[in-house]
Amino acid sequence: MSNKRVLSGMQPSGKLHLGNWLGALKNWVKLQHEYESFFFIADWHALSTNYEDTSRIRENVFEMAVDWVAAGLDPEKSVIFLQSGVLEHAELHVLLSMMTPVSWLERNPTYKDQQQQITGRDLATYGFLGYPVLQAADILIYRANCIPVGIDQLPHLELTREICRRFNTFYGDVFPEPQPLLAETAKVPGLDGRKMSKSYGNTINLSDTPEEIRQKVMTMVTDPQRIKRTDVGNPEVCGVYSFHKIFSSKDEQAEVAEGCRTAGIGCIDCKKRLLANLMAELTPIQEKRNELVAAPDKIRAILDDGAGRARKAAQETMQAVRESMKLYV
Repeated sequence: MSNKRVLSGMQPSGKLHLGNWLGALKNWVKLQHEYESFFFIADWHALSTNYEDTSRIRENVFEMAVDWVAAGLDPEKSVIFLQSGVLEHAELHVLLSMMTPVSWLERNPTYKDQQQQITGRDLATYGFLGYPVLQAADILIYRANCIPVGIDQLPHLELTREICRRFNTFYGDVFPEPQPLLAETAKVPGLDGRKMSKSYGNTINLSDTPEEIRQKVMTMVTDPQRIKRTDVGNPEVCGVYSFHKIFSSKDEQAEVAEGCRTAGIGCIDCKKRLLANLMAELTPIQEKRNELVAAPDKIRAILDDGAGRARKAAQETMQAVRESMKLYV
């Protein structure tokens, strides 16, 4: 086990899908064997855009915890916890907000983009503007060395690094500067060929039943020019083939691509082969998931135990923060 600490989290905004699994969660499962790992469900962050209706957050927290453990996060190897279960996040957030320039938050590209993209909600709130400060607190409270991110998330991490440097300049070297841990992740298309997203309604969820997955795969978009079984197709414009690139072996990818180009294989048969490979990966997750859904007390115990372990680390950090800032301790 490396002595370096890794941390990441997700907002409980709905059911996890293949994009979440391949884009982050599968990598976390690997990292827990290489780093001291902290993974948290960011329920306070969910309030930044859903503060008016909190009715689904509790259910989403449970579903996310189930998905994480079913997918392979091991509470013996990772600290799995709920953000709001460790109040030190909020304390550090307050202190960091006192020294973070507003101009840093206003230049955050996500701030203006989401205000334009998310309609029907009033996002002119301090919580939405200041969520990067809370995000910085989430990371710095555990003095995490490495943060698994995609390239598109680097600007967010850089703001945390700037806040870290500013604090250390004022008060001494309390926090290590968190480094990005880039990993190649599969870009998962949705059922309609667009990016897989809950907002598009084009997802395959980890919680879907085998029959629901079968129905979704069988309705996936293929080459629009291939109308009849005897028509030749172009696999590179076919959504099904995009999934084959992720879930099928190189040999099978070559076979279905050649079959598509020569009309040697029909779209239905191509989908059936994809379905078999997809279910081979998802079936173990679903079996474990069914066990966990039937044992909600086990999930609560995992989150409670994780919060206790996270709280211990966070309290050690806050003691160092208060001493460095000359606050009452």
